[in-house]
Amino acid sequence: MQKEERATVAGTVEEALPNTLFRVALEDGNVVLSYLSGKMRVNRIKVLVGDSVRLELDPYGGKARIVKRL
Repeated sequence: MQKEERATVAGTVEEALPNTLFRVALEDGNVVLSYLSGKMRVNRIKVLVGDSVRLELDPYGGKARIVKRL
């Protein structure tokens, strides 16, 4: 089976929550709850409030995954 392509968007971190969750404002004005990807946790990449990040959106409208810090 082929892995589905996820929509990739950019956003800005508004709030840091417990357990590496973040509230991120997208470019289109929406706010989404997001979490760090596994590679970012393993490599201990820090994400702070105000950082620009790249997200992969969940196709079902749940959370988004932060895949890169810009």
